[in-house]
Amino acid sequence: MKYISLNHNSAPTSFKKAVINGLAPDKGLYFPEKDVKLPKSFIESLKTLDNNEICYEVISNYIDDEIPKNKLLEIVNDTISFKIPLKKIEQSVYSLELFHGPTLAFKDIGAKFMASCLNYFKDSYTSKKITVLVATSGDTGGAVAKGFSNTKDIDVCIIYPKGKISEVQKKQITTNGSYVNAIEVEGDFDLCQSMVKKAFNDQEINRKIALTSANSINVARWLPQMFYYFLAYKKIKNNKKNIFSVPSGNFGNICAGILSKSMGLPIDHFIAATNINDTIPRYIKDGIFEPNNTYPTISNAMDVSNPSNFIRIQKIYNNDLQKIRKNISGFSYDDKTTKEAIKKLFTSENYLTDPHSAIGYLGLKQYMINNDDNLNGIFISTAHSIKFKDVVEDTISSKIKYPASIKKILNKESNTQSIESYSELKEILLNRN
Repeated sequence: MKYISLNHNSAPTSFKKAVINGLAPDKGLYFPEKDVKLPKSFIESLKTLDNNEICYEVISNYIDDEIPKNKLLEIVNDTISFKIPLKKIEQSVYSLELFHGPTLAFKDIGAKFMASCLNYFKDSYTSKKITVLVATSGDTGGAVAKGFSNTKDIDVCIIYPKGKISEVQKKQITTNGSYVNAIEVEGDFDLCQSMVKKAFNDQEINRKIALTSANSINVARWLPQMFYYFLAYKKIKNNKKNIFSVPSGNFGNICAGILSKSMGLPIDHFIAATNINDTIPRYIKDGIFEPNNTYPTISNAMDVSNPSNFIRIQKIYNNDLQKIRKNISGFSYDDKTTKEAIKKLFTSENYLTDPHSAIGYLGLKQYMINNDDNLNGIFISTAHSIKFKDVVEDTISSKIKYPASIKKILNKESNTQSIESYSELKEILLNRN
């Protein structure tokens, strides 16, 4: 499998180069050159196959022989080493819980897979020091820090908007020792993301450092997110229509689901559920892609107005707005409505949820109002409620318990730097290597 740039000014490249480069030389996002269609017999046998076998068969189509089968199976096994339960919440409503990994967020899957791939490729590709540069609006930072904890000779630099992530998220980013450089930026996530893109364009940096990204712009972060759509389908026990509602910020998660459907996975419809940073729901409604300023919300990981991965969704649907509308509904919710959903799930269903997952639930329920309820409605639960302890406890008027993994880091000293401009980030990167 070769990977093309969606800016269409770079030659196709290998999976290895796409992973290490992060972005194409023309600064476009990489995308698989060919469509992958899984055999009907494989889809029909999903419910009887081992999880590792399913995930290997899915991802191997995008890697071919660049990673030997035994090694790729090992990587897959490490990636999905924790439980991914599908819990029934109400009639026809299920929660796919992706928060049982090491940092209690769905991004543990993509971060671990990418770290393992990069660690495998690094020695055969470059003599320069590899630096992973990532912007985070919340959970990506902690997942990347943990995912790379056992890799050698790879630096990790994580930048995040000051005061706009939760205390648990900050601790997961800033308490990892010398191999992780945590940097807080005076600004929002879009500013952080623009700094990352500027660094990738900086020739002085690229002469000295092999720079790559661990955001979902990287194919090794993005593609393994398909795993849990296949594993969710395996758990479904009837033949109703399958609807996935995905809390969406940078749109890598839902894009992986859409790619899964294009491979043949029986998914009937997607719901892109956002907070008030609603660029995509507005686009689906009126056909105009017009990012506004980014507004802070209690679902901070989705405080994104210009989602990088949406261009991949447009590619899958050949930039056809009618196809997008046929396959994706878009809904947005403010903080008040989000809190009402958190409280309702707790009081009525005895189910704890975080603000992002609550928005996924809201999107699903809104879709079900005007559509046939003879369906499997699955909302993606992206993070453990403890990561948003203050908001959740205030909303449900009850205390929630710390998992053991979080207790360990709360009393650790944070180690971070503060910057206001790109020039400061550049200086840190050049002087660190």
